[in-house]
Amino acid sequence: MKTLNGRAWKFGDMVTTDHICPGRYFHLRTNLPELAKHTLEDARADYAKNVKPGDIVVAGRNFGMGSSREHAPVVIKVSGASAVVAKSFARIFYRNAVNIGLPVVICDTSRIEDGDELSIDLETGKLIDMTKKFEIKFAPMPAAMMGILSEGGLVPYIQKHGDLKI
Repeated sequence: MKTLNGRAWKFGDMVTTDHICPGRYFHLRTNLPELAKHTLEDARADYAKNVKPGDIVVAGRNFGMGSSREHAPVVIKVSGASAVVAKSFARIFYRNAVNIGLPVVICDTSRIEDGDELSIDLETGKLIDMTKKFEIKFAPMPAAMMGILSEGGLVPYIQKHGDLKI
């Protein structure tokens, strides 16, 4: 899981957990594939119908703000996205994403456009926009986070390795 490749789905600033996982579908929370069909529909109606496995959600500032709804990062992952890249994240969303095995990268996303093909190396901290041929550096993922992500989340990591070795 060191390198991720996919097409960018561009969103703006202040995408809330309600945009990601609309509350009106709360009754579907035990049926994640069905709930994922509504991922980000209030921010961009075409996302859930057209996202492909490996695609990458790209956003501006404070992605995932609002309630601490754990389903928000889960439905992004279930929808097929391989990562979320944003200028900044709401703290709880960021932590929930790592805990469920969804990579989250903080970097300047202003030059990335919708549909750009991206390659992200989590260990070296490099995002390459393959479409426009430029590189963005970000802080590489710490070893503990890479371990969690490589096992698919915190629960599978602890089931396999026991407690975190930080």
